[in-house]
Amino acid sequence: MKMKTRQAAAGLFFLLPFAAGFLLFYVVPFLWSVRYTFMRGAGGSDFAGLSNYRDLFASSAFRLAAWNTVRFIMVGVPLLMGVSLLLALLLQGRGKWEARFRPAFLYPMVVPVASVVTVVQAFFAGDGLINQFLRWIGMPAEDWLHSEHAFAVLVGLYIWKNCGYDLILFLAGLSAIPKDYREAAALEGAGRAQIFCRITAPLLLPSFFLILIISVINSFKSFREAYLLGGESPHDSIYMLQHFMNNNFQNLNYQRLSTAAVLIFGAVFALLLLLFAVRRSRPDGR
Repeated sequence: MKMKTRQAAAGLFFLLPFAAGFLLFYVVPFLWSVRYTFMRGAGGSDFAGLSNYRDLFASSAFRLAAWNTVRFIMVGVPLLMGVSLLLALLLQGRGKWEARFRPAFLYPMVVPVASVVTVVQAFFAGDGLINQFLRWIGMPAEDWLHSEHAFAVLVGLYIWKNCGYDLILFLAGLSAIPKDYREAAALEGAGRAQIFCRITAPLLLPSFFLILIISVINSFKSFREAYLLGGESPHDSIYMLQHFMNNNFQNLNYQRLSTAAVLIFGAVFALLLLLFAVRRSRPDGR
């Protein structure tokens, strides 16, 4: 018993620096931000009730940013996971080809965002390579980065940058499925589609759930790409919540900034709770 007590005390001692840092740099600022949502004035000294929340929902800029963020998640995340799963299925069991392509798909994650955006602009700018090609074949040029096309460019950039990470996770999930199951099903006359729907997909659900959460979180990290593509005031189709918060920070509107941050935290937290609830509702808990 004394040994266990000493081990527990040692564990708490080594945990203390992390706990103190987490409390100081995350918990306290978050609680301070929550307090700020109910205050008004430059110093946040006057109680405002829920007026900051009402003003935020009445803001057309916030509604536009929220809708664009939701649309980006609803479009980008399924496409990302679909492309990653398809590539994983194509590479699975390919031996040396799988070993060669695994690191290649991770290269986009280590390339600086500014360099990637520079290349994208070289292709999609007004006088970029794509418009030059369109003019060469007699078709009208498009304003790719300052029109509705900007949303598709941003989604494509998000998929390209995060596809490799999801691909590795899918390959890990596929490798954990015993080959005997698929071989036995093939001997019984099952086709590839039946094997995938009846064996691969159900056994891949735990990996699918993890990749879904990671993909949603990574979708909120696409602000750097959107900011470098369109600046502080991009086209309406790629005006995200991060743009809204960044602009309010520059304008020193801390009440609105804090309110938006708390709402985003609440929305993401509720989404994660919903995903975990769906997972627990399955009979096998997967």
